[in-house]
Amino acid sequence: MSLRRGRRRPGERVIEALLVVAAAVSVATTVGIVVALVEPTVEFFAEVGVVEFLTGDRWTPTLDPRSYGVLPLLTSTIISTFIAVAIAIPLGLGSAIYLAEYASGRTRKALKPLLEILAGIPTVVYGFFALFALNSVLRSIWPGTDQPDFQNILVASIVMGIMIVPTVASLSEDAMTAVPESLRAGAYALASSKMQVAVRVVLPAAVSGIVASFVLGLSRAIGETMIVTIAGGLSSDHIELNPLRAAATMTAFIANIGQGDVPVDSLDYRSIFAVGSLLFGFTFALNALSIRLVRRFREVYE
Repeated sequence: MSLRRGRRRPGERVIEALLVVAAAVSVATTVGIVVALVEPTVEFFAEVGVVEFLTGDRWTPTLDPRSYGVLPLLTSTIISTFIAVAIAIPLGLGSAIYLAEYASGRTRKALKPLLEILAGIPTVVYGFFALFALNSVLRSIWPGTDQPDFQNILVASIVMGIMIVPTVASLSEDAMTAVPESLRAGAYALASSKMQVAVRVVLPAAVSGIVASFVLGLSRAIGETMIVTIAGGLSSDHIELNPLRAAATMTAFIANIGQGDVPVDSLDYRSIFAVGSLLFGFTFALNALSIRLVRRFREVYE
């Protein structure tokens, strides 16, 4: 029997061309983003030192005296991301374990689409839910003079974590479902319980996909805009470590200043691109870390 590849059909060439175009568009988009960020960022750092930008503890680009220390924005972004991930990872991984190892086929088919509906809700809806619904509950828990601000990082982070749950759960469940049944059968043959099989066999075997879901959720938390803009606040003049107070993240600042009130080509306008470049660097590093971890822990089964 000949193993030579037969003559290709016209439809295959069309599909191949479409795939090449899709890949080229993705690469071109990334290159376009980098090109759009480089020139204004370089012009910004021509007037503001990189050390001042990265180590300054006051961010007041539109107020006098003007300060361009990004630490207040960076601190708020880290706090909100940490809270969101601390909520999303346990809930998402727990949901994935239940769907992959405990739920029946009928239950899985019913619950997984319902879980993924959360991923389809517009983030602006999440933002208003955090501001007007969850914030009321939070303010009732802390009555008196020390109650949280109407806008605060905590409610924005909690809702952001809920928004990320479907991402972590869906990708982790897919990775766990892809683990061969022979591994489960061998563990059950050794008198392992369902929990032991899930935790000691399936989770280690699917760790590359699970880690990828964690990093993707982390990247989405860092880059989230509408929730932190609506519910987190726009105050960014000093470092705020209390999540019960309003504070602006990097994405919230970009959304606020990018509304058109700042003159184009001004230093304040270029600060948007400097913050955007820093944000791009964070997400790029996380994606690179994700690829490295997936390759490091990937399991190949025959």
